Amino acid sequence: MPYLNDMLAEAQRLALEKQRLAEVNAAIPASESATQPAAGIESRYRFDVDAIVAAVRNEIVGQDEAVQSLERVLRIVRADISDPRRPLHTALLLGPTGVGKTEMVRALARSLHGDADAFCRVDMNTLSQEHYAAALTGAPPGYVGSKEGNTILDQSVIEGSVHKPGIVLFDEVEKASDEVIEALLNVFDNGRLVVASGQRTYSFRNTLIFMTSNLGARDLQAYEERSGRIPYRWFRGNRGRQPAQVLRMVERQLLKRFSHEFVNRIDTVTVFNWLGSDVVRQLVSLELDRLNRRLLRHRVELRLQEAVCERVVRTGYDRKFGARALRRAMRHEVEAPLAYYLLTGHQAGEDRGAITTIEGYFSGGEVRFRRVPLA
Repeated sequence: MPYLNDMLAEAQRLALEKQRLAEVNAAIPASESATQPAAGIESRYRFDVDAIVAAVRNEIVGQDEAVQSLERVLRIVRADISDPRRPLHTALLLGPTGVGKTEMVRALARSLHGDADAFCRVDMNTLSQEHYAAALTGAPPGYVGSKEGNTILDQSVIEGSVHKPGIVLFDEVEKASDEVIEALLNVFDNGRLVVASGQRTYSFRNTLIFMTSNLGARDLQAYEERSGRIPYRWFRGNRGRQPAQVLRMVERQLLKRFSHEFVNRIDTVTVFNWLGSDVVRQLVSLELDRLNRRLLRHRVELRLQEAVCERVVRTGYDRKFGARALRRAMRHEVEAPLAYYLLTGHQAGEDRGAITTIEGYFSGGEVRFRRVPLA
């Protein structure tokens, strides 16, 4: 019986965890119309580019050029004019930490597939040593597991569906070993990865491939501080829009880490800009929206007075760490005292199904909360 009870408890825990993830990963209202019938030309894809871009733009602030770059890619895919022998697109997202590189891929997955986790994410820092290459390419013949051809890739997510592309993210790609990087050459070139044993083939021909990296972030920061300009435009295909010095810095850092063959197989390189103080207030609103989505299961809605938002901005804005520093400030200044209020001072209304509005205000040097009476 103890063993059975443990199994039931574990099943319940996993179900609750899945439910909590679904609450924050589900499509937001702006992207509910992300599917539309084909119009104009015959295309196998059925998604609304404008709705998807609008949803991504709502979540990614201060990166207008990066979102525009994504829009151009999605329109090419939607028109179904990509080379059928290669991945739909291969993009490298460069920039400092906490500026929205990974978050943009997550927002794309949420708006395209209705789930922010509906993409295959490979943390390349876990493949930093030579012998870890088998995790991506499969065990070679003669080794344990070679016949199964198992890897860390999720084939169903990679290949997408009939009407929507799959999404793959190789996060922090510069930290992977050279053997792993070389294994990606064939993926970028012909859209296929044959495992070492030859027993299994992964297809990336219906896939959007994204990579993230912090390469060149310090050089770009130094350049921005010297010139007062924010380098965030497309590197490849838009040379006339960006200072030649920025292009040389980016190219120099890429070629220092990766081979010419690898860089030449990347379709676009997007450089994200540092988050300035002008967008921090928008980030606070975005974090508040996300917190309210998590509060929905408690039938609670949170509002913050301007003084509280300003305190979060003052304590959370750190240019070096981007949105992550602001998220930490939100947790310390708002979520911690809110949790205490909910556990000790909050009382649900008479109508258990109604949403209770709570207001956060600044008093006595602390953030406090009170229930907003019904009008």
